Amino acid sequence: MTNVILLDGGMGQELVKRSQEPPTALWSTRVLIDQPEIVQAVHEEYIDAGARIITLNSYAVLRDRLARFGIEDRLAELQLAACRLANRARDAKGVDVAIAGSLGPLGWSYRPDLTFPEDEAAEVYAEIARIQAPHVDLIICETMSSIGQARGALKGATVANRPVWLSVSVGDHDGSYLRSGELVASLVASVADLRCDGFLINCSLPEAVGQGIPLLPRNGLPTGGYGNGFHAIAPEYVVQGATVDELVHRHDMTPEIYAEHALKWVADGATVVGGCCETGPAHIAHLRDRLLAAGHMIVGVTS
Repeated sequence: MTNVILLDGGMGQELVKRSQEPPTALWSTRVLIDQPEIVQAVHEEYIDAGARIITLNSYAVLRDRLARFGIEDRLAELQLAACRLANRARDAKGVDVAIAGSLGPLGWSYRPDLTFPEDEAAEVYAEIARIQAPHVDLIICETMSSIGQARGALKGATVANRPVWLSVSVGDHDGSYLRSGELVASLVASVADLRCDGFLINCSLPEAVGQGIPLLPRNGLPTGGYGNGFHAIAPEYVVQGATVDELVHRHDMTPEIYAEHALKWVADGATVVGGCCETGPAHIAHLRDRLLAAGHMIVGVTS
């Protein structure tokens, strides 16, 4: 049986649903600004569901995204707010869970062609990593869709002096490729000169995550995945400034079905599993129960 680190589930989509406000291109950042109590509540529900890592609501708190709304000067304020809410949730529950900083893709999600040059991206990410560092236990570079995106994020995150995990997004129809068309199998060698303490696949169809998991390294580092519950990433959504109204939820991705996918990932070598967009606390709670019923042990990041 396997020691498995259980991540939390999706944050952005969960927040938008609960806010009962029309979605905007600020996405989860809008909820962070207007209804921060919802952010803390979702963190707490994931802790109750058994997650051993909760991730900051900071994925979209990036200078280029904030600049479109004239609030670029609020970057540090909003990053610190995300840190504070996650720590308050952990303190409120009194449970020994790790807090992960989140660095999302510059330019736009799923658009590696819009990424910044590596060194420029590293400077942008380093600013955020320095803000997050005193308040988190690790940093996850999330939804990186090309090797160039991954390298910029990893290079910037290193300044935090915290463990850094890389999580990439793969093609909807072939999980052996990044969304850029580059091979997942070439990823490890391509970032070998940078600090990377774990390799994951996220915000991709669960079926595609399953195709990519066996291609991740088997060198003792944490590896695994957290898939989404979309039919696919709609072409309309990859236009900068689009809202999540363009994305279609999969009604078949119940907690039971999602857990079946995640258990297959574990059978294929994953040691980290959780959920991304369109998964919620119910998915994580059911996944926890299924992992334990299968004889696996749920552990923390330092176990």
